Amino acid sequence: MMGIADVARLAGVSKSTASRALTGAGYVSAATRERVQRAAAELGYVASTSAVSLVTGRTRNVGVVMPCVNRWFFAEVLEGIQDSLLEEGLNLTLYDAQPGTPGRRRIFEEFLSRKQFDGLIAVGLEPEDAELARLRRIGTPVVSIVGGAEGLSVIALDDDHAARRATDHLIALGHRRILFLGGGAPDGPKVAGSDVERARREGYRGAMADAGMGDLAQHVVSSLSLPSGYAAAVDVLGSRDRPTAIVGVCDEVAIGAIIAARRLGIQVPNDLSVVGIDDHEYAEMFALTTLRQAPREQGAAAVRTLLDHLADPERPPTVIRAQARLVVRNSTGPVNPRRSAAVADASLGRL
Repeated sequence: MMGIADVARLAGVSKSTASRALTGAGYVSAATRERVQRAAAELGYVASTSAVSLVTGRTRNVGVVMPCVNRWFFAEVLEGIQDSLLEEGLNLTLYDAQPGTPGRRRIFEEFLSRKQFDGLIAVGLEPEDAELARLRRIGTPVVSIVGGAEGLSVIALDDDHAARRATDHLIALGHRRILFLGGGAPDGPKVAGSDVERARREGYRGAMADAGMGDLAQHVVSSLSLPSGYAAAVDVLGSRDRPTAIVGVCDEVAIGAIIAARRLGIQVPNDLSVVGIDDHEYAEMFALTTLRQAPREQGAAAVRTLLDHLADPERPPTVIRAQARLVVRNSTGPVNPRRSAAVADASLGRL
């Protein structure tokens, strides 16, 4: 097995110079560094993480904490984080901190405090007070994707803007009976937390009010999943005075509404327009009009921001809220004149 001495011998330098060239600790001329790296590559030698850590004081490891890993948004974000870390030659330690589980408590109480990483990326977390305090006491940079917290850098979608844009799209098509579907459920899986649900609901309500239709705003609760969106939409669309359009809190809920409409014999978009938020991987399959966010890009941006904080510990927090782009497909269209004069069904409830 080749060691640092073999690399130094082939490059014609001392062991200490070869070590500095490969670990980045201390000055080495560009020509020497290139010669040492070429020798290491020829011999198939890779400096161990522990060796680099001893010299630089860095673990070359980044911790990632998220409430689940098997849902579309989180999987996409994770791929963006991993790709960016691999490009930088950094390792990743993933913590699946499912809400309400003993494992989550151990992650925050034990594992994060061990400082086995140079920085932390928290995805979709809305930490309780104790958890937030622990994150701030870690002593390493923390970047949050989605959930915001004072003193932390945040990479997120402008959820209020996304919902306003979705609602404005339907209003421009002549719709007045526009329902906001999803969010507000006390249990069930959350795509990105209750703060996101609330921001999207407020964006919808703001757009309705700005159009002089605040008294027509309606919200039906469901968890943020396709089956929950389907079940809630079946009840809503089974009413004689059903809405002419639906804004789904996320694409999965919106797709559930489309499936419910099809099974009830309601044509989309002739009798019902549906718009979602996210541009989920299934959105194109269901011809869903949606507001596109880019989870992989959010993951990559979080890595860049974290690296900036590692390079400059005094760097102030960065807040990036991207605006989603409207992607028009075949699930939305002009309001059907036969349905436009329908009276609101009070049983749906008001916001």
